[in-house]
Amino acid sequence: MSVERATGIVLRVRPLTETSLIVHWLTAAQGRLATVAKGARRPKSPSRGKLDLFFEADFSFQRSRRSDLHTLCEVVLRDTHPALRTDLGRLRRAAYAALLVEKATETETPVPAVYALLRDFLRLDQAPGSQLVFGFELKLLTESGLAPDLATSRLSAGAHQAAQYLAEAPLAACGSVALTSGQERELSSFLHGFLEYHFGRLPAVRRVALGLASEPPLGQVNTVGSPAAGA
Repeated sequence: MSVERATGIVLRVRPLTETSLIVHWLTAAQGRLATVAKGARRPKSPSRGKLDLFFEADFSFQRSRRSDLHTLCEVVLRDTHPALRTDLGRLRRAAYAALLVEKATETETPVPAVYALLRDFLRLDQAPGSQLVFGFELKLLTESGLAPDLATSRLSAGAHQAAQYLAEAPLAACGSVALTSGQERELSSFLHGFLEYHFGRLPAVRRVALGLASEPPLGQVNTVGSPAAGA
């Protein structure tokens, strides 16, 4: 059986057995993939320390002929996004972005633009605020072919202008947009309804990501799967 290679971001990790993990990836060329990392939880595993949430890596895998769960072969880390490990708010925003990507994409369907968008969001060295989350949401909708028609929306002039900029500007520039509290509420409500219409119910962590709700207890941070304990 031939070995395939990919570059991906870890979206979800959970134990399979006492020694193995299931790792869900977002890749540019193969879309979302699920792999079994056999023996990854063993102390001397070559995968130890390489499989955790939002790690970006080059990896190889063998496709299963029976299911959508493939066998992970080798992992070479590219980026661990260390800033996420020191800023709980940023980690929760990343968790929301990953959950939204899972809702917006199908398994094993190429999504190079969505992959690049998530990668850029994780790499931003500025602390993400609501503007960056709104920018991410608008760009994800655009890449999914679902961009809202802002011209026909009921947004106020200021909120409309901000949304237009957030949709079109580079992601890194979105953090510079100044929003009043009223504009922030408008955009949050408008995008919440639009996203739920197309992708279904949104995770509660969105309100935390936008700073509209208090931070949940530390043990609830991992909204995209169990951490790779011992990995």
